[in-house]
Amino acid sequence: MGIEGVVTASVLGDALNRIREDVDKHFDLLLPVPDDARARLFQAMRHAAIGGGKRLRPLLLVATAGLFGVERDAAVRTGCAVEAIHAYSLIHDDLPCMDDDALRHGRPTVHLEFDEATAVLAGDALHALAFDILVSPQVTSDPFVRCELVLTLAKASGMDGMAGGQMMDMMAEQAGERGEGFNLHTVTRLQQLKTGALLGASVEMGAILGRVPPEGRVHLKNYARDIGLAFQIADDLLDHEGDEELAGKALRKDEAAGKATFVSLLGPERAREQAQMLVQQAIGHLSSHGEEADVLRAIARYIVEREY
Repeated sequence: MGIEGVVTASVLGDALNRIREDVDKHFDLLLPVPDDARARLFQAMRHAAIGGGKRLRPLLLVATAGLFGVERDAAVRTGCAVEAIHAYSLIHDDLPCMDDDALRHGRPTVHLEFDEATAVLAGDALHALAFDILVSPQVTSDPFVRCELVLTLAKASGMDGMAGGQMMDMMAEQAGERGEGFNLHTVTRLQQLKTGALLGASVEMGAILGRVPPEGRVHLKNYARDIGLAFQIADDLLDHEGDEELAGKALRKDEAAGKATFVSLLGPERAREQAQMLVQQAIGHLSSHGEEADVLRAIARYIVEREY
């Protein structure tokens, strides 16, 4: 690893450690277990939200907000809203009616640690918590900024974002079972919604906190689009050839289901080359920024170099 690689790893390592601590601290404060019949619900929410995951989405938001001088605490709170949506989506994705997974971040999934009904409610409650966070004056005193944050996260989470992408993913699995795989264009669109929309929202919400007008966010949206696709290609590669113990979840399920992925459509080497190209393209979109964007550059490189 060259000097640039060492510096990049150090910058990102410090940033990831700090955001994990900050996010866990905020969720700990947001989810105190009550002394009543709701306790099990809160415990399930804490199981999903605290102590797991890379926290890339809140880090993207905080790093972007930092470009524009946003106070860190406000950015972390906003990042927790995105992470609450992400956590809810993973709870529901893991359910028997969806992906039927037993492990998440190396721990039992919520429906196995608790039960299916509690898992559904925990996901529902985390979804609601996300918007509760965003409308708080602790995020910003500007009601117009709060409204735009809510709108951005809602769009990225719903039928034109993550939920729509998950529906397409379910259809892809059914098509795979029939031997009718999706083509590259459809898989790209699927992943832009399922994975890319929430990553993109994280970057855009950081800029919104910084009161950057829409025309000033174009390069950041392009950066987010490219890392979103690179992230999913890297995920497909990890599912194809990764280590289940490092991943903390079951792998090679897509291949077993016959589902079309970037790896099945392009092959591992072309997929890896495409991910690298997207990362370089993403970094290029940050050319107007100096050292203050080093964490965003490091995140882009990490996306294709990570082992889980």
